Amino acid sequence: MSFLIHPLPLAPFRPLFALDDAGLEAMGARRMIADAPNSAPCRVSLADAAPGEALILLTHRHLDAPASPYRSDGPIFVRETASEAALGPDEVPDMLGRRLLSVRAYDSGAMMIDADVVDGADLAVRLNLWFSDPVIDRIQMHTARRGCFMAEARRA
Repeated sequence: MSFLIHPLPLAPFRPLFALDDAGLEAMGARRMIADAPNSAPCRVSLADAAPGEALILLTHRHLDAPASPYRSDGPIFVRETASEAALGPDEVPDMLGRRLLSVRAYDSGAMMIDADVVDGADLAVRLNLWFSDPVIDRIQMHTARRGCFMAEARRA
């Protein structure tokens, strides 16, 4: 079963780049500078920021399902120079492929059906396996250690 990994859309985050540090702080966000390679994964471009690159760190509701007990939000990075990733079917971006991931499978009612810790190098195989189950509607990937939302996959 084929899958497609979806980035977050850029449009809702674009106004944040014009805010000064006080404006960002007032809404619980921060301007950050990537200080090491592969340390700041952007959820819009699905690529890690280069050292010295500016990002906004903010809270994002990644599972907006009011009737589900799994409704949740958490911290994400968005690069100030981000453009939306355009991945093809069964394509895993390097940002995910190099990380240990906590992967969570949900049905159409946003109820968690399964979850596992997956090495990013094995992500495509696991996504295809999960999507072979017709009950699985979406799969969300998080960093395994810090638990931050990374991206969501759906059937292609």
